[in-house]
Amino acid sequence: MERFYDLFFTYPGFTCAELGKQANDFSKINNEPITFTQANFWIFFLLVYGIFTLVHKKQNLRTWFLLAVSCFFYFKTSGLFLILLVFSTLLDYNIGNAIFKSNRQGKRKFLLFLSMFGNLFVLGYFKYAFFFTDSFNQLFHTNYEFFNHFSYWTNSFWGSEVLCVDRLILPVGISFYTFQTMSYTIDIYRKELQPVRNIIDFGFFVSFFPQLVAGPIVRAKDFIPQMYQPFSLTKNDFGWSLWQILRGLVKKIVIADYLGANFVDHAFQNPDNFPGFVLVVAMWAYSMQIYGDFSGYTDIAIGVSRLLGFQLNTNFNSPYKAINVADFWKRWHISLSSFLKDYLYIPLGGNKTASWVSWLFLPFIIAFIAGLIEYYFDVAFTVAGIEFSFGFWTLSFILMVLVLLLMLIDSVRKFVTTDINLLITMLLGGLWHGNNLKFIIWGGLNGLGLVIYKYWKRISPYEKSNFFLVHFWKIFFTFNFITFTRVFFRASDMENANLYMNRIWNNFGLFTDEGFNNSAWNLMMTTYSIVFLLMIAAYLIHWMPSAGKEKIMNGFIRLPSYAQVVVIVLSSILIYQAVSADFQAFIYFAF
Repeated sequence: MERFYDLFFTYPGFTCAELGKQANDFSKINNEPITFTQANFWIFFLLVYGIFTLVHKKQNLRTWFLLAVSCFFYFKTSGLFLILLVFSTLLDYNIGNAIFKSNRQGKRKFLLFLSMFGNLFVLGYFKYAFFFTDSFNQLFHTNYEFFNHFSYWTNSFWGSEVLCVDRLILPVGISFYTFQTMSYTIDIYRKELQPVRNIIDFGFFVSFFPQLVAGPIVRAKDFIPQMYQPFSLTKNDFGWSLWQILRGLVKKIVIADYLGANFVDHAFQNPDNFPGFVLVVAMWAYSMQIYGDFSGYTDIAIGVSRLLGFQLNTNFNSPYKAINVADFWKRWHISLSSFLKDYLYIPLGGNKTASWVSWLFLPFIIAFIAGLIEYYFDVAFTVAGIEFSFGFWTLSFILMVLVLLLMLIDSVRKFVTTDINLLITMLLGGLWHGNNLKFIIWGGLNGLGLVIYKYWKRISPYEKSNFFLVHFWKIFFTFNFITFTRVFFRASDMENANLYMNRIWNNFGLFTDEGFNNSAWNLMMTTYSIVFLLMIAAYLIHWMPSAGKEKIMNGFIRLPSYAQVVVIVLSSILIYQAVSADFQAFIYFAF
């Protein structure tokens, strides 16, 4: 009864834990949000699905019902940040209609600009305002204090101090639904989509709860036409949906949560306590953890959506089978990669030319490189007894002059004009993931990897080789490059990332002057033996031929209903036994 009360009648407030503040009487803190790995979600979904079976044949009633459910779901997840979801919905619905009705190109561009500005301003404020304030203070040696106006206005409205005014709480899913509403206005502007019939339909598209808080990013032109189709769910569709949900729960709870709680978290929290070899294994484990976590979420979201009559696009396609960096980004977080390609990379000029926006970003890229040089190297030398030291601004100026001079060379200018868009896209992709330098470095490294591969494949004698050892090497090298870049993604901050990498470099630990170091291997095989075996098993399953996985899935789908129930019960027991004592939130809730 208490769980039922918490599920439907408590408000998910956000308090300043550092100050020990508590919410006032109008709210209670919900310590169990509605997420796919919590029992309260499945209680919620069974109740929703029971009512859905009564209304699914009536299209308008179905839309109204699922919209109400989705708003309730987001309120239970993010509380008063539901206001932001409503703002994005109203903004882009009205602008989309205005763009569609206008025949004047200048007005259409202005309306599109308003949509982009409004969405990106809200997204930028909640994701990056604190980051930019802190960066500004560091660059210009100022001491401006961040003030959260949204929290201040909210507290004033409620007459309480529920939200902190000196820090930001990131609204769950804001990056995902902002991109979705932007895709709507952009597609209407491009005349690839007609507006929805009414605000209710658009609100449902924006807030559809299975994918609302962590994707996949759903494009308007893919989802909206399905809203006007009659509900359809065959027995095979039902079995396929159950398989997706079970697979997602196993990936998340049995694999990702176990690897994270019992190994990866320990390694990154205290890297000095581990030999470098064990830290390398922890990096491999993290690659499997984040894949199991994120792809597990999207598997469940896709399965639940199909039960409700909607098909979401595939978001992962065995990414660790990738044979190069470009191939990896066609397989990983496909909805984001394709969104960035279609709505950022190609409008910037793609691989053909650089737009004025590209050139506008060039000084920021140079400043970023200068900042990294200053961060990692002491750029100073002595001439005739005089010491010369280069700070951030001096390095930025020198690099800018150097780039401008090099661009006088045709081949260099061609390189800049064709590849700057790729670097910008990946740097912004990194920034999309978080308001921290480490995410920008992660994005920059992947961008650099894509540029290098672009030129390497032109001269590589093995590019078109199908020899199994060459194929194995391509997969091995790509996987380890991606895994290396994720040290910056996973680390708590730059200091933690540097400590982690230095420990690997200076104390690998598997070999010594006397030969093989048994202690490092024994630590892995004793203390973390179960983790190691689970990780190996997960990768072997991941690298199975797709045809084999399809055969297993189709076998489950063809089972009679009672046999499917047996599989579900046994899987549920396995999942329950693997549940961590501490709640493990989905990693992409933070983005």
